[in-house]
Amino acid sequence: MKLGYIILYVPDVSAAIVFYEKAFGLARRFIHESGGYAEMETGTTALAFVEEGAAKEHGFTVRHLRPKEDAAAIELALVTPDVATAYTRAVEAGAEATQPPKQKPWGQTVAYVRDINGVLVELCSPMEG
Repeated sequence: MKLGYIILYVPDVSAAIVFYEKAFGLARRFIHESGGYAEMETGTTALAFVEEGAAKEHGFTVRHLRPKEDAAAIELALVTPDVATAYTRAVEAGAEATQPPKQKPWGQTVAYVRDINGVLVELCSPMEG
C-alpha cells in the first residue's frame, strides 16, 4: 500500500484552497465542479479538502475542525528548506502562530502554525541523509 491523499473535512473548501495557496504556496491540483472537493499539489500524496457534510453523506460522523478549539490529534508536515520564511508567510496569511522556528537536537528546523480551520501544520526542514 501507499498513502494516496489526506482529506480534511472543512466548512468552506474554497476558503481552505485560497488559504493554503497564500499561506504555504501550494497549487490547486483538482477542484470538483461542485466546489465541494479539492486537492492541492503537494508531491506524491495530495492534500484534499471536502465539505463537512460529506462525512454524514458517507454514513459517519466526525469532530469538526474549529480554530477556537484544541487542535485535532493530527498534524500536517510541510517540508521546506526555509522554515523561518515559510512560518512568517503563513502567519501573515492568517495562520495562528503556535511555535516559532526552532533548531531540534537532530538538526532539523521545525515550526508550528494552525490553519484557518484549526489544523496543526508543522513546517520543517528536510531531514539530513
